Amino acid sequence: MLANSLIKQCSYINGQWVESEVVFPVVNPANGAKLVDVYDSGLEGAEQAIEAAAEAFPYWSEKTAQQRADILLKWHQAILENQTELARILTLEQGKPLAEAQGEIGYSASFLQWFAEEGKRIYGDIIPQTNSSQRMLVIKQPVGVVAAITPWNFPSAMIVRKAAAALAAGCTFVVRPDPQTPLSALALAELAEQAGVPQGVFNVVIAHDAQKVGEVLTKHPKVAKFTFTGSTRVGKILMSQCSEGVKKMSMELGGNAPFIVFDDADIELAINGAITSKYRNAGQTCICTNRIFVHQDIASIFIPKYVDAIKTLIVGDGLQPNVNIGPLISKQAVNQISAKVNKSLEMGATLALGSDELSLGENYYQPTVLTNVTQDMPIASDEIFGPVSAILTFENEQDVIKNANNTEAGLAAYIYSENISRVMRTAEQLEYGMIGINDIQISNAVAPFGGVKQSGFGREGSKYGLDDYLNIKYICLGNI
Repeated sequence: MLANSLIKQCSYINGQWVESEVVFPVVNPANGAKLVDVYDSGLEGAEQAIEAAAEAFPYWSEKTAQQRADILLKWHQAILENQTELARILTLEQGKPLAEAQGEIGYSASFLQWFAEEGKRIYGDIIPQTNSSQRMLVIKQPVGVVAAITPWNFPSAMIVRKAAAALAAGCTFVVRPDPQTPLSALALAELAEQAGVPQGVFNVVIAHDAQKVGEVLTKHPKVAKFTFTGSTRVGKILMSQCSEGVKKMSMELGGNAPFIVFDDADIELAINGAITSKYRNAGQTCICTNRIFVHQDIASIFIPKYVDAIKTLIVGDGLQPNVNIGPLISKQAVNQISAKVNKSLEMGATLALGSDELSLGENYYQPTVLTNVTQDMPIASDEIFGPVSAILTFENEQDVIKNANNTEAGLAAYIYSENISRVMRTAEQLEYGMIGINDIQISNAVAPFGGVKQSGFGREGSKYGLDDYLNIKYICLGNI
């Protein structure tokens, strides 16, 4: 057993830690060691959590926005007070460097602070009447029980970003975290309880069977809203299941982010931005750079400097000091990336960096750079989710916009240029929900996070983040 008071092994349902007859291990991807066994609550746990959330909904939704905010702010404070312990849990089960894990915990907490305040600004409207004997009002009300499925790459942030908005709006919440990283979710539940979140308002269901539990969360008649962060393929399945009950949905799905470096860019700034974006969390982020488009006139300068900078990155166990890149989440992830790289090399790409064998363990992958990449290569056409840079060159603005948009994804894109007219033209023409200009730090609690096309719909964070957890009700008073 790990020596940490926030390590929990059971699902958190209706304010209780619920055991079961089935357990499965949580493994440290850095070394393959078992961290702890957790109890699998399965379908029964999912059902119980939804029923508990439905029972708690009238009580929670009737609280004033200020009362809910007071509790959310206590949860926010509890997370910050335990940031070091939470970050260590995150690194142990997910693998990212400890400094990144610390950042994720702080990022997670920021959503509780933001939505605690924003929930007090859920305003309605009075519509000027068209009939003197009528009055027309619009109010906003919480949708009800919210079910969520969250991924392993940001096991804290992806939960809190959703739960903070849902609870601030007056909804109750059931989440099934990825079974590879359940410990962060359970630690959050412990702190929620300490902060005074009432029984049934926030529930965590640990379950290994994604398909069957997903069906419960998407089809249960008492679930009013379903939210998912994950792959586009899985998202489509879950959307189909939600359609049976015509449920409200928000989907944050896959990405294939272009990183465009024009010939008038600050090259050093662009290199630093591309490396941070590409290699953060070992490239396992939905908004990380996936395709680097470099203007042909500066490619001979950019590429060698970029490769040299990557050579300085340290790969290793995320708990070790000075490590920049931790392990991938699994051996399967390593194999998938290797297959895409090898296929791209067969198709004519050039290996500028990489291929060296790492003795650290089977889940590690050497930071890699491919040049002479074309759009049809899997390293460019697919979302990589690993520490591999695919570099393409371009001649002019029109061509790079066309190629950047040549994907079903539309989550994030990045532009580096010192020409304000160019960046505005490009930003407006890129078919993405988020654009970073001369900066890759685009995600923030106060800004709307989300994509277009097959990267999903709905927004998380910002003043728009409450919309997906609210219903608009029109009230007409007649014969006045």
